[in-house]
Amino acid sequence: MIRRKGREIALQILYLIDVVGLGVDEALESYHKHLNIEDEKAYLFGEKIVRGVVANKDRIDSYIKRYTPTWPFERLNITDRNILRIALYEFLYCPDIPCVVSINEAVELAKTFGTDESPSFVNGILDQIYKNEIQPQEKLSFR
Repeated sequence: MIRRKGREIALQILYLIDVVGLGVDEALESYHKHLNIEDEKAYLFGEKIVRGVVANKDRIDSYIKRYTPTWPFERLNITDRNILRIALYEFLYCPDIPCVVSINEAVELAKTFGTDESPSFVNGILDQIYKNEIQPQEKLSFR
């Protein structure tokens, strides 16, 4: 439950960064100051995700762009884009989190915060990235 809440926090902070244009530290501070943080561990997990997404944004976004060729990146729904970023950060930089968990959590975020189409869109993109990019690397590491 801590990680799910942390992902929600990360999504809200990443949205704040995108919409308001705040820097990472400023967005984290603003969120922490103005919202009631019920679980500090969840906040810290969310902060880790935010910092990781921002630090690796170019690499993460390159995957999104490659797998959404018919959509201009800037026209992707901000919420969906940030949900994808969170899951891809976990795929690429959090080996302790199974990719299937990251996909399931992303779909749950999409159900809660996205549009009616968001869950299937997010699931489809992440599934393709996993099958084409991550899974082949996992198979190689077992050899």
